[in-house]
Amino acid sequence: MKSSSAEHGSLAPPPVIAITAQGLPEQAGALVRARAFAEPLLGSETLDTGENILAHADAVAAILKRIGGSEAMQAACYLVYTCDHLNKPQDVISKAFGENFANLAMETTKLVRVQRMARIAQASAQHAGGNAPMAQTAAAQTESVRKMLLAFSRDLRVVMLRLASRLQTLRFFAATKLPVPSGLAKESLQVFAPLANRLGIWEIKWELEDLSFRFLEPETYRQVATLLDEKRTEREASVEALRLQVMQELAAQGIAAKVQGRPKHIYSIVKKMRGKSLAFEQVYDIRALRVVVPTVPDCYAALAWVHSHFVPLSDEFDDYIARPKPNGYQSLHTVVRDAAGKPIEVQVRTQAMHDHAEHGVAAHWAYKEAGTKGYAGVSASSDYDAKIAVLRQLLAWERDLSGAHAGEAGQGGGAQDASLLDDRIYVLTPDAAVVELPQGATAVDFAYSVHTSLGHRCRGARIDGQMVPLNTPLKNGQTVEVTTIKEGGPSRDWLNPELGFLVSHRARSKVRAWFNVLAMGETLSKGREAVEKLLQREGKTAVKLDDLAAQLGFNSAEDLFEVVGKDEFSLRNIEIVLRPPEPAPDQNEVPQLKKPSTAGHGGKGGVLVVGVDSLMTQLANCCKPAPPDLITGFVTRGKGVSVHRSDCSNLRNMIQRSGDRCIDVAWGSSVSGKDHSVYPVDVAVQAQDRQGLLRDISEVFTKEKMNVIGVQTQSIKGTAWMTFTVEVSESGRLAKVLGIVGELAGVRSARRR
Repeated sequence: MKSSSAEHGSLAPPPVIAITAQGLPEQAGALVRARAFAEPLLGSETLDTGENILAHADAVAAILKRIGGSEAMQAACYLVYTCDHLNKPQDVISKAFGENFANLAMETTKLVRVQRMARIAQASAQHAGGNAPMAQTAAAQTESVRKMLLAFSRDLRVVMLRLASRLQTLRFFAATKLPVPSGLAKESLQVFAPLANRLGIWEIKWELEDLSFRFLEPETYRQVATLLDEKRTEREASVEALRLQVMQELAAQGIAAKVQGRPKHIYSIVKKMRGKSLAFEQVYDIRALRVVVPTVPDCYAALAWVHSHFVPLSDEFDDYIARPKPNGYQSLHTVVRDAAGKPIEVQVRTQAMHDHAEHGVAAHWAYKEAGTKGYAGVSASSDYDAKIAVLRQLLAWERDLSGAHAGEAGQGGGAQDASLLDDRIYVLTPDAAVVELPQGATAVDFAYSVHTSLGHRCRGARIDGQMVPLNTPLKNGQTVEVTTIKEGGPSRDWLNPELGFLVSHRARSKVRAWFNVLAMGETLSKGREAVEKLLQREGKTAVKLDDLAAQLGFNSAEDLFEVVGKDEFSLRNIEIVLRPPEPAPDQNEVPQLKKPSTAGHGGKGGVLVVGVDSLMTQLANCCKPAPPDLITGFVTRGKGVSVHRSDCSNLRNMIQRSGDRCIDVAWGSSVSGKDHSVYPVDVAVQAQDRQGLLRDISEVFTKEKMNVIGVQTQSIKGTAWMTFTVEVSESGRLAKVLGIVGELAGVRSARRR
């Protein structure tokens, strides 16, 4: 049944092209034998739509015949629907009709089943209020159907059977006026019609669109259909007059042209009205002619005649012969005004172009007959080249619907295009959600694709209800269920490529990440233990670990534990920070001992101890004071007075324990700049590690005439920690130099310790 909206004018039925279904050997009486085989099995059975299965198969076979399907392909329609009614369909069909028919029937049946399961799951989720854990939205369901069609499209026969079957289902609902199942019309419009368009099967594409639109927007459909019908007689008369005029005039020019009226499709009219904000009267292709000529030069000769006898609209001309559409469509399109000023669209093409426009890939199904015509601009000089051309259209359809860049379509060699389809599989969760995986993926890959936690806890798998080893490769359309434990992690065996547990790069990364986290926990534990033992030995268990890490230049205690646990940071550095205020002088580090002058007078010692004469003094190594720092003295046992900066943390701790040993000190007058005394000062620099960093910092000190007498450097995870000991005459000038260091490339901070 054709849509009642189609207005065909004098369009003749398209010629039936003698083609052979891919891989299906012609058998004497195959169609009659297949129907006789199916009739007792299907005669009293119905589909879930309510349609009799045998009647449905008859209609699908008729659709395939109309677009050029061979008897072998039509026979396959009946065998597909028998699979659900046979105990061992693969064996039975194989013995009766051959392996090729059996494989096609099984693959198509598998696709039908998973699509049906997905629709049932969606309906259940909607009935439950959408709270099912794996419930799919309408958009996700459409995406699932698209993925499943793509997965099975490596056998083009399956796609053709599904397109014809879906068209018949819509025809059934239109004829019976039964309510259309939720999502069926939208799925047909959003998935099946674009697929037919990409394969160039216009006859199916237009009808899928019109019927789907009729169910989705019945009111708009009726309005446009009424507008088409109002002036049908007048329009048909004018189109017929134009048709005869064009055909006779072209014949007089020596061009044997077939001129036909062109069908009107409601969905395309509405789409044009909405897309260009046009009124119905402004849509040009309400009146249309199609001119079919023998050769390409005849196309342009006919176009020249049309433009010379009518007024062309310059903005409405498209040359799809010179620039074919991505799906291989070729034709000349123009819009002209007749003597009454009414617009009419004219399409000019050759018979070969017309065959492709009507039947698309079906017109080239017999690859050996395609010859140099090719498909979608690709020469079909061999079966392989023609198959790749079709695969490219399927890939382009995939990109169209997934929103990828159109410029990527058709790039790369044929083998690469084929592999893009062959390297993916699509399986189902128990809730009928579609999961995309690489070819050869296992249940473990599946589990990680669903959720990382599910993958970590995966311990067993069922495929189509049967228990299988975890490293069993999955196949298209299988339903996969994994069994898990409450807590746990992956096995190291999963990372062994020889055992075949994981194929997906994403799943491998998640397993590696789990073991990396596990290793990091062990490293942190080792580092924490080492640091805490050191604090116990030094009697510093009261020290806060985060404060200690900050003193050492780390962001957190965990960062400190990590480098200690990896043996990248010496515990000696921590001991230096924890060292008592008066450490025993090292052989290489003799403290500066100076005798103070009497009170009120500066001496060569540089430090004035108020109220005490001839008292030994030394500058503390922990804070390294230098004039004009505020300083405080602390009386040590047997080593005189240790001079600290007043803000020294060690000094604060000593004052808390023995505040009575604190003494006032001040810099003597000899440090006013008139002598050449210098004082060692520690400078801490944190920077992004790079080549030449130490040289650049040293050059700053040299330029500023500051002598560097010691350097300690360490690089941790790309960060350089550097301590410079420089000699200064007074600390005030140091702030300026540190500002210059802080401006160097990569330097994050430069401060006095």
